[in-house]
Amino acid sequence: MNHGLCVFQFPYRKYFTTSLILIVLLFAFASVSPAVGATKKIIFDTDPGTDDAMALMLALTSPELDVRAITVVPGNVTAEMGLENALRMVSLANRCDIPVAGGAKHPLFQKLITAEMWHGKNGLANIELPASKCKADPRFGLDLIIEMIHKYPHEITLVPVGPLTNIALAISKDPSIVPLVKEVIIMGGSITGGNVNAAAEANIYNDPEAAQIVFQAGWPLTMSGLEVGNKAMLSPKYLEQLSKTHGPINDFIAQVAKYLVGLSAKFGDGSGSPMYDPSAVGIAIDPTLVKTQEMHVDVETRGEFTRGETVGNRGGYVERNVLHGDRYVIEGIDKVTPNTKVCIDVDADRFLQLFVSRIAGK
Repeated sequence: MNHGLCVFQFPYRKYFTTSLILIVLLFAFASVSPAVGATKKIIFDTDPGTDDAMALMLALTSPELDVRAITVVPGNVTAEMGLENALRMVSLANRCDIPVAGGAKHPLFQKLITAEMWHGKNGLANIELPASKCKADPRFGLDLIIEMIHKYPHEITLVPVGPLTNIALAISKDPSIVPLVKEVIIMGGSITGGNVNAAAEANIYNDPEAAQIVFQAGWPLTMSGLEVGNKAMLSPKYLEQLSKTHGPINDFIAQVAKYLVGLSAKFGDGSGSPMYDPSAVGIAIDPTLVKTQEMHVDVETRGEFTRGETVGNRGGYVERNVLHGDRYVIEGIDKVTPNTKVCIDVDADRFLQLFVSRIAGK
């Protein structure tokens, strides 16, 4: 009896030990594998003009990114035209699985300023894309943003490349989303002067109050401003590389790029077109493309000549002025807490090669 029990127990123990090892290995693999093949979930908020088109197609052709939603904000074009443009581009990329939703109809406190002069009458360099096979999502854009953030807490990266109206409205409607967002990478702003006037960059200028809400929200925020786009120039050399390969996305983006390079020859020195919006997507793909400096950024909303300026506190402090009778006296300095990683430099060639290779499908 005892002998038979011993014979039975031996293979059972061996089986148990082997199973335990397999279970441990499976758990170890499960804990490691997501990091190996993980993709970054993004919500792409856009005012679909020309460089928005390049940014969107870069996002859709990059395996590092998982575009969970596209929301449309007015800016380069009206809200209605922007939604139509987004749907046509998503259809061209054969990605009707991605929800595309319209958002705000106008900035928070001012009239919309559209930019057909720079983006063409239809916002897409006057290129007529085929009618979309995709349908607009019935949800309001900011509600879609809120829903996605709650569905994927601490996983969503917001990539707004237009005015920040939708993002500001989402914060105002549901402030609880702020700590649930993984990070925010915006295209907008500048700490070295503007492109619509001496002080302001176009996206921020089109809704300064919304931008101030977004900058002061208290979440991890990276600002890819004019400093990046003005250095990462899509030159004729890169346009030639784009034109060597063909396909629906490649041909469309090559046409957009040709239009933009043509504008740079007409209004600039012809060296190339600034890659403003694609830079934010590039940073989402590979943050090492840029060098950043942490600083506190405020958005000027009242200045006669500086409305829309992103004011970066490089020194990290403000003087403390105390009232003494009829005057103030400086009695010390107070540190200010950084709220933004400001991109101050970019590896332009590496970024442009990344862009060309992704659009070409390589």
